[in-house]
Amino acid sequence: MCTLEKRGTLYILTLVGPGEHRLNPPLLDAIHSALRRVKAESTSSSSLSSALITTAEGKFFSNGYDLAWAQSKPSQFKLMSLKLRSLLAEFISLPMPTIAAITGHVSAAGLILALSHDYVLMRRDRGFLYMSELDIGLKIPAWFMALIGCKVGEPAARRELVLKAAKLTG
Repeated sequence: MCTLEKRGTLYILTLVGPGEHRLNPPLLDAIHSALRRVKAESTSSSSLSSALITTAEGKFFSNGYDLAWAQSKPSQFKLMSLKLRSLLAEFISLPMPTIAAITGHVSAAGLILALSHDYVLMRRDRGFLYMSELDIGLKIPAWFMALIGCKVGEPAARRELVLKAAKLTG
């Protein structure tokens, strides 16, 4: 699932384990729990200078929603979406800078998770950002588009990402 480590005033949230770090309720709940801990510790401590870095083990930062899990019942996709929206609100409202350190591929809802951070950092030679919805025939939710519109300032980059499903590198 994920681990949370504190190094001095820096919090490091790591998506752990093999695989693609697909977003499903257990993983989203684990991340949310870690963020609640970060928020509680940062507001109760006298140190105001802290930051949160989110990263992942392996080839993938996150490959988006766990579609296989969501398709097991009709209500599952809605639950997953509600949990992700709640998690993004938590990231955006943290009282500290947040950094998504992209360690590999990130696509679809995983990209939305990354964009909910204040900064997104990525190596040029490893991994890509990708909105796979176009390729798999899914509609991009309006709230995904709202976040993309806020975070991807260059219209040409938004067009490449959303309308062409281009795989963008660092």
